[in-house]
Amino acid sequence: MKRPPMIVLLVVLLLALAPAAHADGIIIPRPPPPDQPPFRGFPLTIKYHRVTVTIEDQVATTHVDQVFINDARFAVEGTYIFPLPEGASISEFAMWVEGEKYEGKLLTKEEARAIYESYVRRQRDPALLEYVGRGAFQASIFPIPPGDERRIELTYSEVLTLDEGLVRYRYPLDTERFSHRPIEDVSISIDITSKEALKAIYSPSHAIAVDRQGDYRARVGYEESDVQPDRDFELYFSVAEEEIGLNLLSYKPEDEDGFFLMLVAPKVEIEQAEVVAKDVMLVLDTSGSMRGEKIQQAKAALAFVLDHLQVEDRFNIISFSTGVRQYAHRLQPASEREEAHAWVKQLDAAGGTDINRALLETLAQVDPDRPAIVIFLTDGLPTEGVTEPEMIMANVAREAGKNVRLFTFGVGHDVNTVLLDGISQAHRGASSYVTPGQSIEEEVSGFYAKVSTPLLADLEMDFGGVHVDDIYPYPLPDLFAGTQLVIVGRYRKGGPTALTLRGEINQKPQTFTYEDLTFRREGGESFIARLWATRKIGYLLDQIRLHGKDPELVDEVVSLSLRYGIATPYTSFLVEEPQALPLAQAPAQPRVVGTVVVEVEKVVEKAMEAPALAASGAEAVADAGVRKELRSAARAPVEEAKAVRHAGEHTFVYRSGVWVDTAFEADKMQVTEVAFGSSHYFELAAEPEVAWYLALGPQVIFVLEGKAYQITPSEEAEPAAQATPPAVPSPRPGPTVEQPQPSDASGFLAALLAWLQDLWQALTQDTP
Repeated sequence: MKRPPMIVLLVVLLLALAPAAHADGIIIPRPPPPDQPPFRGFPLTIKYHRVTVTIEDQVATTHVDQVFINDARFAVEGTYIFPLPEGASISEFAMWVEGEKYEGKLLTKEEARAIYESYVRRQRDPALLEYVGRGAFQASIFPIPPGDERRIELTYSEVLTLDEGLVRYRYPLDTERFSHRPIEDVSISIDITSKEALKAIYSPSHAIAVDRQGDYRARVGYEESDVQPDRDFELYFSVAEEEIGLNLLSYKPEDEDGFFLMLVAPKVEIEQAEVVAKDVMLVLDTSGSMRGEKIQQAKAALAFVLDHLQVEDRFNIISFSTGVRQYAHRLQPASEREEAHAWVKQLDAAGGTDINRALLETLAQVDPDRPAIVIFLTDGLPTEGVTEPEMIMANVAREAGKNVRLFTFGVGHDVNTVLLDGISQAHRGASSYVTPGQSIEEEVSGFYAKVSTPLLADLEMDFGGVHVDDIYPYPLPDLFAGTQLVIVGRYRKGGPTALTLRGEINQKPQTFTYEDLTFRREGGESFIARLWATRKIGYLLDQIRLHGKDPELVDEVVSLSLRYGIATPYTSFLVEEPQALPLAQAPAQPRVVGTVVVEVEKVVEKAMEAPALAASGAEAVADAGVRKELRSAARAPVEEAKAVRHAGEHTFVYRSGVWVDTAFEADKMQVTEVAFGSSHYFELAAEPEVAWYLALGPQVIFVLEGKAYQITPSEEAEPAAQATPPAVPSPRPGPTVEQPQPSDASGFLAALLAWLQDLWQALTQDTP
């Protein structure tokens, strides 16, 4: 049997209409004319996608600017669809053709639902079910000549929701399947202004840059190039006039302890009297291996720290190699920085590496009555004096008081990661690694800019009547100006409570009380569970690395990894890549799918047998970086394997043609089979959470309230309605946005979908 593969691929992609409802604006093209050669893949590329947002108090105005390029050798026309947020109103739509503006129309929720369900029934593709209940905007696209572009601009406004003191903004940014090539430029720029002071600014979905312009305005930016986004952009922010803002998000699954996320953010404009006076000790490796560019960059990093000392700070500099040299015999006031600059410039690199002596002489200068920050930078292993890492860690633990915060920087690959990670984590610090090609100056100066202004030290929290545990990070780090703490943990029973935050400012106890906080008794934001699992995995991996493999710890890592779909050194999700085929091409009966969780025992056994990773070398440094990312993650990691998907609170892996819920236990659960497209199927789809599961594909096994459901192929495929290719109406110029016309919208897309079904059947017939 022979099939036209390029045409089949094109039609499969055309049939994959589902992401259009969830993506930013997408053009769904019509198939090429019969006399044109087929195009390999999707014919349109999104050249750029720029989003500009202004948020004043809780009103957001979003301006979307997109350019589509036709990569095919024939003209492409089709339909532009943009899913609208709840309650949003279009204020402007513009498609430009030779300088002339064209109009579009709105679709109500009912129109969109009719289109989605019609698509599911006809094309055997359930992905649109996830978006039932959302309105959309639609416009006909004037033919785009080969190599030509179409620019589309869209502006809409919405009132943002406020929940638990947090304002939430969401922008649909899923374009994974609808650009022939990666998008050259994707950017989101958000200006936030508020009458009340801004506190927490947090994105659980993307890495953002935040420029705080005083207490009442901030600019948030996200930008990438050559990417194909596959998730919505989400942003939370809070406003309050308190000195330190605290906000709570929680999530409570049924019959399980809850998860919480807490954002703690101070005000931006700080009076000098509020800044904690601290002692800063800079400990620099000047052994022979630091010679050349490394020592020059390290000197520049020290110069940056000296220039950014606060008025009441004190400092000292310790260089070490075979011996130890100190700039001064005692801590010096910040006013002495110029003399210290001259001393740093004359430092040279020679000799061995006596890490133990350098740390002990540094700690001997610590004033127990002031916060002390130790910045330790080395590029080598201990070669002089005490060289056993365990003994060095024990010596540091004996001499370091509770006021010491120890931050380590390993330069290159020839460093002992167990030693550097161990001493930093034991003393409320952090370890960083500067790999070859990275700038020591940038890494150290970037770090110090964040910790140069401590506001509250020795943090403790009292959660009132709510029992919490498994909190990360633990112990809580200090709070610095211009930063925010992201804290996650578990709780038992939800309910209202008052939370008390305690700490010290310049040796004076401080107490902040937050009333009317509520831990949910059910529901909430499911991403919190994955973020908590990410951080716990990072913590467990650290314990295994520092103290050796323990079967119970490895078992917990593997179990969390499988349940929440988080890649670790012990697990791999590259089980089986899903095929982009409609249900009609799937096996008549799915193969038996085993329990996912039963693999835990095998994975743990294999992990215990694997040799331990060396403490130094490129692999050890890379491993330390992975553990740090997990341990301090501000958002759950993106799944890299195509065989792993997250839907709501559940994780699914692709097995034998079926998306399988990792909570499914085949040997313990009875399975209820539901035929695809049946009345029972659409009854299940009416539940938003279930709709997320069904949207994964035509064959799914999921667990709902302790019961397992398996979506199976229907016995008979619904016959496709006969239809001819619909004529796409020519767009009419005009600046006005039309009001919805239900019959026109539904009829047009229904005819288009029916015609695509006929085309699919014709193309998949046997040919000589």
